[in-house]
Amino acid sequence: GLLDKFGPKRVIDTPITESGFCGLAVGSAFAGLKPVCEFMTWNFAMQAIDQIVNSAGKTHYMSGGNVSCPITFRGPNGAAAGVAAQHSQCFAAWYGSVPGLKVVSPWNSEDAKGLLKAAIRDPNPVVVLENELMYGIQFPMSEAALSKDFVLEIGKAKIEKEGSDITIVAHSRSVGFALEAAELLEKEGICKAEVINMRSIRPLDIDTITKSVKKTNRLVTVEGGWPQFGVGSEICAQIMESEAFDYLDAPVVRVTGADIPTPYAQNLESFAFPDTEVICRVIKRTLHKKIGA
Repeated sequence: GLLDKFGPKRVIDTPITESGFCGLAVGSAFAGLKPVCEFMTWNFAMQAIDQIVNSAGKTHYMSGGNVSCPITFRGPNGAAAGVAAQHSQCFAAWYGSVPGLKVVSPWNSEDAKGLLKAAIRDPNPVVVLENELMYGIQFPMSEAALSKDFVLEIGKAKIEKEGSDITIVAHSRSVGFALEAAELLEKEGICKAEVINMRSIRPLDIDTITKSVKKTNRLVTVEGGWPQFGVGSEICAQIMESEAFDYLDAPVVRVTGADIPTPYAQNLESFAFPDTEVICRVIKRTLHKKIGA
């Protein structure tokens, strides 16, 4: 209904040429507009990575603050289902490493609405990494979230479940698995896990994570991306460099996607990404190390 509501001058249905329509959108942002550039899948944003990183991300700095780029890039990120390796990768770590970009990763409906509105209102280029498998999932919305003025702060994580024994940090679809794992472990009487929904990849709310670790003394990170140089790797590094290190009773553990191109076969694909069972197993192992049994 966007085309009917706003008309063809504001809603442009381009050919699928990521480099072309992204470059057009970045140029319009330089000219003072606030475009929303949608990728049908972030997997093919690689065709436009020069415009996203070198043009949108760096021009404000390289122009001495004279040229801003208030643009929002959005679309489905990470693995879908049965679409093989070229359509199944997470860009959170890639774009999260770039100064000049802001990167958010919504999990539920409240995140999706509040973060997208924040991205559009932000004067900087913002990368919104949605998840295709979450599009059909319904979540309850609070009265505040239903308001047309509801906006979430970029750079602020949310504690989805409070706990005392271990901290689980996740983003996007992995937040749901982390919450399921926390509920199961609590029902089994094993532990009370605290679950943090990152929401923002860059800037990273390390303060919320640090405060939680100082309370629980253990940390597990969960993501669908690859292990090497991932989001969990950065969290681990910052925790090890912070005052939270002295509070750790066990090594920080990363739960990630497999270090392989995503398989096409469904049975192999299911093994390539972390789920509730994997998170439970890792947490049990971490607690086992802690008690030295």
